[in-house]
Amino acid sequence: MSRQRSETAQQIADLLRSARSSLGLSLAFLSRMDGVTQHLEVVEFDGPDLVSDGFTQRQETSLCQAIMDGELPPVIRNVEDFPGTMTLPAVQVSGIRSFVSVPVTLSDGSVYGSFCAAGFAPDDDLAERDRALMEVLAAAAAMIIEPDVRKRRRSAGIAERLGPLIDGGGPVVLLQPVVDLTTGERTGAEALSRFPQQWNQPPDLVFADAELIGCRERLEMQALQRAAAHLPYVSGYVAMNVSPATLATTACRELLGAMPLDRVLLELSEHDPIDDYDALRAMLAPLRARGMRLAIDDVGAGFSSLRHIVVTAPDVIKLDRSLVAGVADDTVLTALTRAMVDLAGAIGAQVVAEGIETAADAAALAGLGVDHGQGWHFDRATTPDALRDTYSLLPAAGALVAHR
Repeated sequence: MSRQRSETAQQIADLLRSARSSLGLSLAFLSRMDGVTQHLEVVEFDGPDLVSDGFTQRQETSLCQAIMDGELPPVIRNVEDFPGTMTLPAVQVSGIRSFVSVPVTLSDGSVYGSFCAAGFAPDDDLAERDRALMEVLAAAAAMIIEPDVRKRRRSAGIAERLGPLIDGGGPVVLLQPVVDLTTGERTGAEALSRFPQQWNQPPDLVFADAELIGCRERLEMQALQRAAAHLPYVSGYVAMNVSPATLATTACRELLGAMPLDRVLLELSEHDPIDDYDALRAMLAPLRARGMRLAIDDVGAGFSSLRHIVVTAPDVIKLDRSLVAGVADDTVLTALTRAMVDLAGAIGAQVVAEGIETAADAAALAGLGVDHGQGWHFDRATTPDALRDTYSLLPAAGALVAHR
């Protein structure tokens, strides 16, 4: 029977066919045991459609579980030699009469399930050497499935962690001031998501984890909603981050469309892939026509940003902290920053520097023509009521509020 299988499942099927061929048996399968149910994940069978991939049965009633519990030997030449087996559903329904089963053990020592082969007649030729062969094949199967197992376990852990936060409305969103580097006046603020400190994860990794479990769009939408909620309580613009994939959804564009767009700066990250620039421009056009400005974030962190800039003609170029930190004393960073300022001037964009931590870097950036900056030199992300209208550009005692 033709089956659509993943690459991993097809590799397991090849091992199962080797087991059937070597032992001369009709049926072979890899099962996963979850403590309650035995899941036959990959099945190789040359008979009628008695059992196939995805078949399940109660774990406690399976031959495999009885073998794992030591109630039956791993190699069974004739199940009728063990009277208790005749009442098991696998024997009664399927007519299995010979059986070999070995555990599939992962690298951490945990037992994933079983690697099994069965016949529908007694087989006096089955021996311990067949068990040894099955153990070799089971070890190979463990190596093949382990990456998928780890991914599933990681996804389960992410879902357990993120689920309650998403159900509770999403991340805390704070605002980091964006300051004019010549006057110290705050012109806007960037909305930054904050997650529980005990997670010990930066926001970009949390959003990446959310993508692994299919929740990034929902999490980003929640962050946008909480960012928008700050607009009535702060002056200037609020910069909001969104991925191209989320922007492509109708729900996201409707949410943005309900905001006072002349006060919104939408940031697209340099790290986010854009597959269709024409579609992106079409999505942005009606929003930008109503006053929304566009920023390309993390410029300088990689190579995609130049393509993003050329194609989207943003209103703002945001320099990544890798170009900013130490620029006052680094001729290479100075040259790169000057080049970005020249590029921005050529397309009529402003430049915002992220990650400014010293007065010296702030002064150097201003001297290079960078318009605005943000970073701990001015303030950490904070609540709307804690934002100030002006920030000192000098390393005076009152200017280091960010480090409180």
